[in-house]
Amino acid sequence: MGRIAYVALWGLGGLALLAAACVSALVWLTLPVGAVTASIPGLSALVETSLDGDGIARVAAANEADAAAAMGFLHARERLFQMDLMRRAMRGELSEIAGPATLRLDRLMRTMGVRQATEADLAELPAQVRMMLERYAAGVNAWIAARGRFAALEFAVLGAPRPWTPQDSLLWGKTMGVYLSGNWRVELARLSLAGHLTRAQIEALWPGVALAAPPAAVAPALAQSATRLAALLPRFPDPFTLPASASNEWAVDGTHSATGWPLLAGDPHLGYGLPGIWYLARIETPSGVLAGATAPGLPFLIMGHNGRIAWTFTNTGADVQDLFIETPAGDGYLTEQGPRPFAVREEVIHVRGAPDEVLRVRATRHGPVVSDLAETGAGGQILALSLANLMPGDGACAALLALNRAGSVAEAGALAGRMTAPVQNLLVADRHGIGLFVTGRVPLRKSGDGAFAARGDDGSQDWIGWALGADLPHVVAPSSGRLVNANERVATADFPTNLGRDWCGEDRARRIRAMLDASPKATAGDFSAMQNDSLDLAAADLLPLLQPLTGLLDGWDGRMGRAAGQPLIFVAWMEEFTRLLLAANQVPDSGLAAVAPWPDLVRHALSPAGAPLCHGDCQAMLRTSLDTALASLRRRFGPDPAAWRWGAAHEAVFAHPVLRAVPVLGPLIEARIAADGGDSTVNRGGVRDGSFEDVHGASFRGVYDLADLERSRFMVVPGQSGHPASRWARNFVPRWRDGESFTIPSRPASVAVRIRLLP
Repeated sequence: MGRIAYVALWGLGGLALLAAACVSALVWLTLPVGAVTASIPGLSALVETSLDGDGIARVAAANEADAAAAMGFLHARERLFQMDLMRRAMRGELSEIAGPATLRLDRLMRTMGVRQATEADLAELPAQVRMMLERYAAGVNAWIAARGRFAALEFAVLGAPRPWTPQDSLLWGKTMGVYLSGNWRVELARLSLAGHLTRAQIEALWPGVALAAPPAAVAPALAQSATRLAALLPRFPDPFTLPASASNEWAVDGTHSATGWPLLAGDPHLGYGLPGIWYLARIETPSGVLAGATAPGLPFLIMGHNGRIAWTFTNTGADVQDLFIETPAGDGYLTEQGPRPFAVREEVIHVRGAPDEVLRVRATRHGPVVSDLAETGAGGQILALSLANLMPGDGACAALLALNRAGSVAEAGALAGRMTAPVQNLLVADRHGIGLFVTGRVPLRKSGDGAFAARGDDGSQDWIGWALGADLPHVVAPSSGRLVNANERVATADFPTNLGRDWCGEDRARRIRAMLDASPKATAGDFSAMQNDSLDLAAADLLPLLQPLTGLLDGWDGRMGRAAGQPLIFVAWMEEFTRLLLAANQVPDSGLAAVAPWPDLVRHALSPAGAPLCHGDCQAMLRTSLDTALASLRRRFGPDPAAWRWGAAHEAVFAHPVLRAVPVLGPLIEARIAADGGDSTVNRGGVRDGSFEDVHGASFRGVYDLADLERSRFMVVPGQSGHPASRWARNFVPRWRDGESFTIPSRPASVAVRIRLLP
């Protein structure tokens, strides 16, 4: 028996070594390293590309088309699995590789009809734009053809990826449109609450938002269906609950800068991942230079400069989605002209390790019937969804190419109406001034304000056209000499076009304006420091009400520094108070029943006007929530509050979208670092519900000095590569956390890899 056990142990050890050797071989075979010479069919000339010591790409091409092909090759080299995952997510094909765990997201994307929308868009593309996407696809496919199933680590297990197509590139815009336009979920939450709360009670959960009256006849069954649907909906693009999207941008003209020329800063806030969403590049052609953030999946520069102008974006938050309450009639639904049949199609979803699923999708004139995702039975009222970014006539891709070529603020602003989705605040600077333009198209409604689900049977609240371009807010050469947006309301409540009723809070914008006031002659360095500011004005506003209840916040000014303990106490306390507040007002704890941003809700509840939310005793609710929060913190971080540190709990987490779920392996490849910031700071560090982890913040930072755009400064996170074993997968994390940035000059300090692309 002893000899048998001895042999068995040796056998198991040998198998373990063999498995380790196989894994190591796969990692080595898929790791993109070393100099490369490759051919891309259709190139007009040699394209010289290189990666510097940080993995930042530089491309020198004879024309834009060749540069697009080179960017396709580079994106595929470093981010092909990310690109394929985006493609699968939007086409509703994740379950083909991930199994039943992603069926909810696949059903939602298939129901929305994202794939069909991109097919229609592709047919309408201008020839020049289509050519650019075709050249980009040729570059991607050259990498796939050369590497096969070793094109990325993940494909070594999953098999070789499908070729890339121009239609796949269009999916990137749809991704951002779905991610950055979540109003229909808010409508769904209000509809579910209408089953048991009055209009006044619902309005109290969105202070400052005057809601149009809900439809007079909301069937109880419909409210229940809305509740079930809200609980079933996956968050997008992350399967976990993420904070609301947010971003910062500001600019000053030459009268407010130390150089006498405009300055511009921007940092979009998105969910963290490994890899991140952006890929830094410098692209040089005879027509000029592009430098800044590209997005794997597209050949164009999304944010950065072109040697003449600099630009960035924040999310406007406009209401471009509406739920319509439809009334079934026989095999169809009611309209003002009488019954009309549903449009019906079947979608086959392939599921790894399980039988295929056949999804029957119904659609009304307003859009797909999303309530079918929660129940399959007919009868009663149903919910159809209108989505502006999936409507015909999407010109965003063509407008982005034109923006890359624009030479002035005026030229960029003229493109705003052509950037159909998502609706964004485009901030632009040239050497002569600054301007802000709301891009995209906002639906015009026959009546109603879009804040609540609309009647679908009589056409009274139908969309009747679009507001775009000059119909949307725009400011050029402001008399103040500066422009700021941090997702707050971009126009006054009486603006002629109704942009919506739900907005992010103003705390970050207030803080940016205060810092600009303190720097009347700002420098690019000042702007970089502002991007890393961690003073929370929401906390500062609440401290006079909170400090009398505990000495634990004494001496704290609201700065969310990782070395301090007070931020941890404050966040835990406010999370618990918000939970009690919502429970007291019968809001389901589904995580999707979205209400106003918590700082606005809490401030309102603690004001005289909002006292009814506390049912008469906010002080008692504050004390109870403080006790509960402190007890929880003691269990987790020890009995001594003086030893608690925000950074111990508030770690920025960068995890692989698939491998994060693999035991042992997931934690080994993720990146974590103690971080400053919070939900309402300029240096945003948004936390995931039920956790203090930092999962949402500045995915990219750019600062542009129009005195010399070559001095522009950049940062992305966590790194340039999507291969978990690459030295460029996480290399920027400490520098990003510490507020560093760098330039991307034409000649790098060092070249790590040279890539020659031949016709």
